[in-house]
Amino acid sequence: MEFYFPTEFGEQLAFGAASFAALIGALVMFAPGITLKFFALEPHDLRPEGYGAVRSAGGLMVGFSATALMLAQPTLYLAFGAAMALAGFGQILSILSDRGNTIRNILLLVVEIVLAALPLSYVFGLV
Repeated sequence: MEFYFPTEFGEQLAFGAASFAALIGALVMFAPGITLKFFALEPHDLRPEGYGAVRSAGGLMVGFSATALMLAQPTLYLAFGAAMALAGFGQILSILSDRGNTIRNILLLVVEIVLAALPLSYVFGLV
């Protein structure tokens, strides 16, 4: 089985977004302590179940991104882009409802918007 790299520019953008999300997910899965520190969620007494929950969230991101990368179908890029767009919507809700108007949340919102826009622009034929 050969490694597939898209030749079309729009698909390369979607492929790059899914690759970046897979790298983020791998970091979350394999370094939950660093992830928790980044999100300012480092509790004093973290039980193993807490690390397990963070690792499973990272695994979900890796699995979904890797599936989009391996199968490279427009419908999977659509699902990936929609999921990232909803993650961005959740970030907007946090900014508006939870007094989450911080630089960190705004940066994460920008990342989620970009990761949603790249595959969706390919799927809808904008690039």
